[in-house]
Amino acid sequence: MNGPKNTDFADRLSAAANAKKAQLERAARARSAAESPAAVERRSARDAVRVARDARIAERTATKLAIEAQQAAALAAAQATEATEAAAREAALKAEQVARDMEFAERAAREATMEEERQAARDARYAARKARKRKGR
Repeated sequence: MNGPKNTDFADRLSAAANAKKAQLERAARARSAAESPAAVERRSARDAVRVARDARIAERTATKLAIEAQQAAALAAAQATEATEAAAREAALKAEQVARDMEFAERAAREATMEEERQAARDARYAARKARKRKGR
């Protein structure tokens, strides 16, 4: 490495102190930028978008399962002969299972949404508390 050849201990010590000070200042700027209300709001918005996306996916899945259940039920109703009664019972059981799965998916989506909202509220409270502590310093 090409560095100054004639440096004494005091120069190296002051250079190290200056480097450490600059690094601490960069870290403080990064921390304040990450904890700014705009950054917290952006994170909350991203979380809300993610929760909404998960809810839409769960809703699409539930709709798809419901359509499949309806098709299975329509097929079972169309085949009303004695030979196909067993298949109709199976289709009805599958339709019930699909309906239960759909209800479970919707419930899971609602719970995930509520959990994300609670998480976002808790994060906002923590950020506000931290901001108040810093303001008091």
